[in-house]
Amino acid sequence: MQPLATTDPSSIGPYRLLGRLGAGGMGRVYLGRSPGGRTVAVKVVRSELAEDTEFRTRFRREVDAARLVGAAWSAPVLDADTESPVPWIATGYIAGPTLADAVTEFGPLPPSGVRTLGAGLAEALDAVHRLGLLHRDIKPSNVMLSLDGPVLIDFGVARAMDASGASVTGSGVVVGSPGYMSPEQVLARPLGAASDIFALGAVLAFAATGHGPFSGDSAASLLYKVAHEEPELDGVPDELRDVVESCLAKAPAVRPTPAQLAARLSPDGAAALVRQGWLSRPLMAQLGRHAVELLDLEAAPLSARSEVTPAGAHLGSAYGSFGPPRAPSHSFGMEASGPRDAVPGALAPGARSAPEPSVRRGRRRLLAAVAVLLVAVVAATVVVLLRPEDKPGGATGGGPGSSTPSSDANTGAVTGSVPAAFIGTWQGNTVSTNGVPNGVLTVTVKAGRIGENVGDSTVDLLGVLNCGGTWKLVSATTKVLVFDSTAGDPGATSGCSKGATAERLTLKDPTTLTYTTNDAGAGRPSGDLKKIK
Repeated sequence: MQPLATTDPSSIGPYRLLGRLGAGGMGRVYLGRSPGGRTVAVKVVRSELAEDTEFRTRFRREVDAARLVGAAWSAPVLDADTESPVPWIATGYIAGPTLADAVTEFGPLPPSGVRTLGAGLAEALDAVHRLGLLHRDIKPSNVMLSLDGPVLIDFGVARAMDASGASVTGSGVVVGSPGYMSPEQVLARPLGAASDIFALGAVLAFAATGHGPFSGDSAASLLYKVAHEEPELDGVPDELRDVVESCLAKAPAVRPTPAQLAARLSPDGAAALVRQGWLSRPLMAQLGRHAVELLDLEAAPLSARSEVTPAGAHLGSAYGSFGPPRAPSHSFGMEASGPRDAVPGALAPGARSAPEPSVRRGRRRLLAAVAVLLVAVVAATVVVLLRPEDKPGGATGGGPGSSTPSSDANTGAVTGSVPAAFIGTWQGNTVSTNGVPNGVLTVTVKAGRIGENVGDSTVDLLGVLNCGGTWKLVSATTKVLVFDSTAGDPGATSGCSKGATAERLTLKDPTTLTYTTNDAGAGRPSGDLKKIK
């Protein structure tokens, strides 16, 4: 937790603020205390986002979904104002780490801990699905660990099961986190309850081994493997392997229901396993120390900071529209981005908050922050074609060249402008260095000199996500052009990145350009582009 800045409000609604828990593209999360002394997490939306009609609709949906759930193994919504100039929501504060942080710091959970985790989350999903909702973003950073059991958070992307279409937002962004999305979610197909079960299976694999069931060096690689390859379950204990494997079946109809999964893991219910003690001693000790620290927290006097409303508070800069939050790691009860399951070559997916003791009526509940929405994203210069029959034609491997080519037979004579042979529109499939298809790239090159914007590009994901980019000429020869690219409209689509450096086009013949880039996070995609006009 970070101390409040002088620009932060001292209170939001009836809640006195104690410190900052995290911040991101959506806004900021504060630790607060109610007039009755309860510790809460208050999420405040950025004022400029609050003016966006679609965003406000999503925020209302998050609040409504979280209020509906309100069951054991989930964090309670205590208060909210979705109609104020700057909307906010107060939730129970969970004094504990995310599963992602716990595994990173203390290692994989023992088999008994994984069993308890799975049983509790399966019961939570059963309650969610009975309400006609899907969670759609189950991953290690959206699962909190507390003495009283696991807690499922972040219902910001929850959606009614009978809603039309698949997991795509109004702006065409596929919602979810690469590596923890179901195949049907990746392929933008209609979703059912089985989609959440697939994600839960991936989370259990992570808890048991310390890594997800699908590995890859880019978002493209992860998404492709989720859709078309079998999970990597080496290290999952034998007693749990069949259960995890059944959750990760490609066919939704083959996966167990939440009730069936809960019964397989704990016939007597998750609470019975929790009562036996399910966390390691080091983690329990850390939870205890944090609880004591919370008791000592006091709000700063109002005189130390001007009393301001959320509407007057500056909530920090966004680094992804409707995007993930950012905060120091290993901090309990904090909302932050999820580096444990973040994907290279994508805007950091995820959000993490803190777990809450919420098993049954009458038990004391610590309070938890509700995490922000997440979007599975790809780099602005690459996309993924997730159909195995769409193989990239003529794609070539290899990394990018130097941004200052020399004059020789391979690179041609240095020029200060775009040669006529490059002018036109070029299109083709690209593929990463590990052989995973990265999508269709279309580039239009026009006349111009070094330092000028001479190119425009588009990439496509599954026919539902289109990202535009502008290419500035960095160097030019008669055979090679090198560009720096920036997103054409960074705020238009939250799934698009800000661009890349050293986008390279090499003239192969009068009708073919070879494209390469140094974007290691995206898998260094390359491919041949054909002139289409």
